[in-house]
Amino acid sequence: MIKSLYIKDFALIDELDVQFEQGLNVLTGQTGAGKSIIIGALNMILGERADTEVIRQGADKAISEASILVGKNQWLQTFLEEYAVDYSEELILRREIRQAGSRAFINDTPVNISVLKQVGDQLVDLHGQHDHQMLLKDENHLGVIDQFDMVQPIFREYQAEYRRMAELQKELRDLKKKERELKEKTELYQFQVKELETADLNPDEEDELIAEMNLLDNAEDLDQKAAAITEIGNGDDSSLMDMLNSIKLNLEDMARIEPEFENYLKEVTTARISIQETIQFAERYRDRIEFNPQRLEKLRQRQAELNRLQKKYQRSVPQLISYYNEIKTELNVAENFDLEMDRITKKIQEQAAVLKDKAINLHNIRFETGRKLSLEIVEALKNLGILYGRFSVDVQWKPSEKGWISVDGQSIDCMENGCDELRFFISTNKGEEPKPLAKIASGGEISRVMLSLKSILAKEHHLPVMIFDEIDNGISGQISEKVGREMRKLSEYCQIIAITHQPQIASQAHKHYRVQKIENGDRTTTRIEPLSKEEHIREVASLMSGEQITESALSSARELIERGGMNN
Repeated sequence: MIKSLYIKDFALIDELDVQFEQGLNVLTGQTGAGKSIIIGALNMILGERADTEVIRQGADKAISEASILVGKNQWLQTFLEEYAVDYSEELILRREIRQAGSRAFINDTPVNISVLKQVGDQLVDLHGQHDHQMLLKDENHLGVIDQFDMVQPIFREYQAEYRRMAELQKELRDLKKKERELKEKTELYQFQVKELETADLNPDEEDELIAEMNLLDNAEDLDQKAAAITEIGNGDDSSLMDMLNSIKLNLEDMARIEPEFENYLKEVTTARISIQETIQFAERYRDRIEFNPQRLEKLRQRQAELNRLQKKYQRSVPQLISYYNEIKTELNVAENFDLEMDRITKKIQEQAAVLKDKAINLHNIRFETGRKLSLEIVEALKNLGILYGRFSVDVQWKPSEKGWISVDGQSIDCMENGCDELRFFISTNKGEEPKPLAKIASGGEISRVMLSLKSILAKEHHLPVMIFDEIDNGISGQISEKVGREMRKLSEYCQIIAITHQPQIASQAHKHYRVQKIENGDRTTTRIEPLSKEEHIREVASLMSGEQITESALSSARELIERGGMNN
């Protein structure tokens, strides 16, 4: 139940803090007093869209906060843990609207608006005045049936198989699209594969080409330099090696006398060995030098070919190799399209059989749920003054020429919410055949059908709170009293907060609140105040007779209230 509601700087409300009670809480007040503002603030807490225009003039932000007793709720606890929100059996839902944007909190932890809305949907059913119009639209009827617990698991099973089928259908569409695209590119790909195959590409070839060309291009220079090194070591005149040998002998003699020369002796010895090895390497290297202009020309031609391919395809050699593998794979796929198409088609046929089974189960459970709902609504309508009402839920397969499944030889359209068309039919007068709900002219009758539906769904889902914003539109007198009784009975299952103009409904309240507009200087403010027992009687009387409350009205109000209590 909603334990308390706090609103600050929201439209005409400067600051409001109201405590609600279990049972039927009724809000009354003159037109324009601000009852709809309170509903708007509640909507804001429940995650509905909010405009910055709701911020009271002169304020920085509008605040709406509700403390809701939820008890032990495993779904909520698991859900909130996913968003790092501390769970408790009393949740505080808060929404702030600023010019710069909106913020939402659960138990003082910031959350996305979508999270706030999902929590709100689990806790509160707010029936606004526009919901009547939603019920008049056939496309909304399916969603009503699917809310029932007996439908939900079968509905989820169908959706899981539908998604698998949708993935396979997409895979088939993508394959067909790819086939069309490849047919246009096959000739080009075949030419490119042949060209790149002939090129016989190697990812390291470019570096190897450059290295070999560098050697061939500089063969003569290398030979000359190597010959010069060899000549230095083997010349007829006093050679470099002879000089080093002489230096080495002298240093050996000197080192025996003066140890300081030992380091220099070691260095000269090392240098002599290194120079000797260098001269020997130069001699050997000259034998390896290749003077091959033909080979050099061939390498230059290969380099030119690689450059041409890279420029043509706008890719490096490694990228060309990858591209070659890609288009070769594409051509292989193109050659095996029939096999791939057969594979997917077979999987689709197998999945269609599974989907059909789930669709039939869903169709049947919707039919059975609709049958039970019809009986319950007819009974509820009797309690609301429609004695000869007839209600039926018509569930039909949705035909389509390109349906995914076939039932009794008919191609059936499959959507994410099932394969059915579902409509509510009703007759409210004796002897009349049921007609589509949308053709009902009386707003009062629609109100009673809606209340019947809400009552059944509330018992089905064990919703903690239901809020009715003038669900009594179009009804009056004796019927209003019946509606009030039904709402009071419903409050045994959940807390109800109802806005009404009807004294017969207000008389049934466990707790009555008056909403009024107060002018204070140059500002107008909306207030809500809980009424005492005597104030409750006077407020019901004022709904009967207006501002001038007569003794007769007071007496009638007491009688209504007492009758409501006796029927509890």
